Amino acid sequence: MFGRKKKETEPSPYMVDLRNINKSYQMGSQTLQVLYDVSLQVKKGEYLAILGPSGSGKSTLMNTIGCMDVPDTGEYYLDGIAVHKANDRKMTKIRNEKIGFIFQKYHLIPSYTVMQNIIMPLLTRGEGVRDAEKQSAEIIEMLGLAERTHHKPNELSGGQQQRVAIARALVGNPGILLADEPTGALDRESGQEVLKLFHKLHEMGNTILMITHDLNVAQHAERIVYIVDGRLYEENPIAGA
Repeated sequence: MFGRKKKETEPSPYMVDLRNINKSYQMGSQTLQVLYDVSLQVKKGEYLAILGPSGSGKSTLMNTIGCMDVPDTGEYYLDGIAVHKANDRKMTKIRNEKIGFIFQKYHLIPSYTVMQNIIMPLLTRGEGVRDAEKQSAEIIEMLGLAERTHHKPNELSGGQQQRVAIARALVGNPGILLADEPTGALDRESGQEVLKLFHKLHEMGNTILMITHDLNVAQHAERIVYIVDGRLYEENPIAGA
């Protein structure tokens, strides 16, 4: 009698699973280590803030999570995919299909309209323009951008530009939204509107990772982890902080 077929590994409950990540850079003749044995698990649908001061390693950590840089050692699984084993072509595919990026400076194309900026991830995947616009219509409506569809970035307020950036991140239905200082370039009122939108997106089931230096912004997430001198902590390690 044949034995039972080995059961396939169960899908991971984690969208992000970093295991003992180390990263260093060569600075002339010296090696500068930026991340030290970083481990982090983020569940699907979780809203997490990574809080740290300038020079703490949070940008390097963001680049690692965003598949824009590879660790020296350690393992990284994104929605069950072994990112640390991926080649450049595979990494590009993972970035385009699994991650929606939201940047502090929006990174919109100045000569493109709102619609043209939003549909870019879909065009990169090979979608036709008409299909991409059709798929984007619901998100554009949800974010209150319907009347701005044919405007260019310089005709929008900072808050509106960030909503365009968020729409662009959402349109590809990514596994994770990765937001780098998303309110850093906004006035207080516009920043609060963006944070309210993040709450709404979280309630809709989106997994959100927000990188910030601002405790007041970080406190809008359901969980905060702290990065200090390249090390990650669940509790703030700085006395009196």
